[in-house]
Amino acid sequence: MKLDSLNWKILECLQQNARQTNTQIAKQVGISSPAVSERIKKMEDMGVIEGYFAKVSHFETDHQLKAIITLKAFMGRLKPFLQTVSNFDEIVNCYRITGDENIVMEVVLKNQKHLEKFIDQLITYGETSTHIVLSNVVENNPIIKRT
Repeated sequence: MKLDSLNWKILECLQQNARQTNTQIAKQVGISSPAVSERIKKMEDMGVIEGYFAKVSHFETDHQLKAIITLKAFMGRLKPFLQTVSNFDEIVNCYRITGDENIVMEVVLKNQKHLEKFIDQLITYGETSTHIVLSNVVENNPIIKRT
């Protein structure tokens, strides 16, 4: 699907606040509410819009640590890891990457003891490196049209 400037404006609005009404978006982009609704539906159908999600605070859900963990899988252990990774509740995001490591995970944990137990589970698959997140510098930055 070719995205025109109106579609990009709609996407920017949705990325800032996906709970906006079509009427609110229509006022911002300068078209009617039914036209916004039709464009959103087309972008959903084409896979441009993949879904709508709630942003949940890990602190307020009693997860005091956020960490980035990389995994360099042992020979023959990457495939088993990939088959079980979705079973780890601690993992918020997981990426298969190029380079020295195979996997990068963003995880949330209750405390240091929880982190230790989680790493103990991971080390059966490979060598890990853990980085505690101190703060978010850029988070959920919208994808915008680049000229």
